[in-house]
Amino acid sequence: MKRTAAVVGGGPAGLIAAEVLARAGVTATVYDRMPSVPRKFLLAGHGGLNITHSEDRGPFLRRYGASADRLAPMLDVFGPADLRAWCDGLGEPAFVGTSGRVFPRSFRATPLARAWLTRLAELGVRLERRQRWTGWDADGRLRFVSATEDDDETATSVTADAVVLALGGASWPRLGSDGGWVDAFVGRGIAVTPLQPANVGLRVDWTEPFAERFAGTPLKNVTLRVRGSGGRPTSGDAMVTRAGIEGGPVYAIGAPVRDALAGGGCVLEVDLRPGLDVGRLVGKLARRRPKDSVSNWLRRAVGLDPVALALLREAGPLPQDAAAMAALIKAVPVAVTATMPIERAISTAGGVAWEEVDESLMLRQLPGTFVGGEMLDWEAPTGGYLLQASFSTGVVAARGALAWLARP
Repeated sequence: MKRTAAVVGGGPAGLIAAEVLARAGVTATVYDRMPSVPRKFLLAGHGGLNITHSEDRGPFLRRYGASADRLAPMLDVFGPADLRAWCDGLGEPAFVGTSGRVFPRSFRATPLARAWLTRLAELGVRLERRQRWTGWDADGRLRFVSATEDDDETATSVTADAVVLALGGASWPRLGSDGGWVDAFVGRGIAVTPLQPANVGLRVDWTEPFAERFAGTPLKNVTLRVRGSGGRPTSGDAMVTRAGIEGGPVYAIGAPVRDALAGGGCVLEVDLRPGLDVGRLVGKLARRRPKDSVSNWLRRAVGLDPVALALLREAGPLPQDAAAMAALIKAVPVAVTATMPIERAISTAGGVAWEEVDESLMLRQLPGTFVGGEMLDWEAPTGGYLLQASFSTGVVAARGALAWLARP
């Protein structure tokens, strides 16, 4: 008799787990609360699906911060080369962009997702949609509440020989991942690190004229660091918004920002000219023409554009001394008051504590139940790292389930 597996969650981690299980001859059923899958995967690819990254292993692993050692063996099981080969197998050969990011040939998520769902159907994977997982019943079975088109709800319990849970974090709840699973886990005595927004914009109390004029304007080629954190700076284009600042370099320093906010306050230091050291800046600024206004001085000497000039003014009265101005340009202070709410985050930090799972991602308290994807306590910046780890942990969880099913 064929063994059965229930996969809860129709995102990348859940679907790749179902694929691995089905290829091994297991009857796999995917349960998801949304009417279609994979919703968040499709959103991630709306402006170009960045599936993974071509970085060397060392810098690649460092992107995962404190969880790098935990994720390293999982990336060995299913790494960037494996993910690219998987794309190739679905008729979407991957290519490396100029930034080192990896994209499928069509550049979009829809063709890849369509081919993937077709493959899963051919493998016999069944998709049960509109099924909201609410935990376990008194007998330890998976409990679901299904919503019909008439909004009538029906509770059902499901038994399977192995279970893979891949319910995501709590970002973009309208797409299905709302963190509702946390209470069920905590109720079973399973430790969960609180979910927090990651890859999210930051709130800044701009002056009204600055917000009015520059919302939607990028700060081009800047470097950011969190004052006093000792962390690595991040570089790129940051976007000014009416309520704050966002973009790739902002997202990449999410962990030190959260730590600083928890400690009482967070100040970003924005380097407007990362390609020039202070000494060279001083030399350029020292050649000020007597009749130059401050704006003309900075524009002529170091090429600052209007948004960079305005950001300097947000920090207070501008120094007239070349050395003081150079120091300010290299570290413009921006006071962060909070992160944007978790429902506006691209991803979340926190999740099931690593101590609660073994090396195969099986819950120690629930033998035969495995966890993958964003449910686990890790985070990563955008750039392909999020999807890669979701796929990798999904594959590891599925292989763990296969080993469990094969035990004597």
